[in-house]
Amino acid sequence: MKPLDLRSQKLVICLGPGGVGKTTISAALAVRGTLLGCAVDVMTVDPAPRLLDALGLAADSSEPVEVALGGLRHSHRGGASNRARLRALRLDPKRTFDSIVARYASSAAARDTILENRIYRNLSGALAGVGDYMAMEKLLELAANPATDLIVLDTPPATEAIDFLDAPRRLLELLNSRAVTLLGAPSGFFRSQLRMMDIAARAVLAAFDRVTGLNLLSDVQSFVRSFDGMYEGFSARAERAQEKLRAPDTAIVIVTTAESSRIAQAREFVGALEDAGLQIAAMVVNRVLAKLPDAAELTSARIAPSLKKKLKRNLADYTALKKREEVSLSALRDSLPAGAVLMVAPDLGREPRTIADLAEIGRSVVSS
Repeated sequence: MKPLDLRSQKLVICLGPGGVGKTTISAALAVRGTLLGCAVDVMTVDPAPRLLDALGLAADSSEPVEVALGGLRHSHRGGASNRARLRALRLDPKRTFDSIVARYASSAAARDTILENRIYRNLSGALAGVGDYMAMEKLLELAANPATDLIVLDTPPATEAIDFLDAPRRLLELLNSRAVTLLGAPSGFFRSQLRMMDIAARAVLAAFDRVTGLNLLSDVQSFVRSFDGMYEGFSARAERAQEKLRAPDTAIVIVTTAESSRIAQAREFVGALEDAGLQIAAMVVNRVLAKLPDAAELTSARIAPSLKKKLKRNLADYTALKKREEVSLSALRDSLPAGAVLMVAPDLGREPRTIADLAEIGRSVVSS
């Protein structure tokens, strides 16, 4: 089985359970792509501080920032080695939503109406699914840059990643739903068309407004109506995002570790992705143990007998762990979908803190 060829991909999406080093692998694959001569953008969702430092990102880096590669050497891509570069950004859903409103609003007045609406201000950063969809919007923005060869996308943990990948479809359903029509409809529509339960719901909201003075119903209606003329654009971009996820040059990569519980999660994840009609290109098993040392060297070593005894005991424990890991890898390899490749990333032995550490991890990711 051939390893994942980053030079033939336009988009790599890394998915996996929390705590398996998914964000690190995403960054390492991005560095590896750059070393192969590609112009790469990597977008992370929630990087640890050490990764922010390694990539040279500030906590609020919501736009692509050039990453200093230092003395790292890269190979040529099509004879143009100077094309290689790495940019990184951290997704900020609220800022992304604001920028979309500013870009696609029908007028400056419409833009200001939306951005100043208290419903928008409260929900744009907290509404379920906004972060998922805003990542897709940012992805489309990055993909529109012809100077970028490869995009590597980090995602939320596995419990949320299916929702993340399903965000375009869910947005399409929302924009076509009766709820949007209900909230944005004029008052005459309410009187003539809504069912009794809708009239009752509106009456409750109106009564709530009278008691609290919050004008909630009018604010919600104003919020929805202010998007007039923008729904088609959201819908069109959601469809493009759906197509992007299923494009032949998009690779979905699941990241896991060799622990039995993590592998079980990865298998469930494979099934969920297949049910969603998404194909998996590779699975990366992170933090794989190093090869077993030669026991004969320990036997012949000229060290104190007590130390040799402890080392032999440690070697026996390590051997047991390594065998258990190999069994897990074999089972995982047999359960992969057709066409998917199993890859391993050896344990670095330390926390990655520099771009050189990420390069080392990226180079070490090999097929198994």
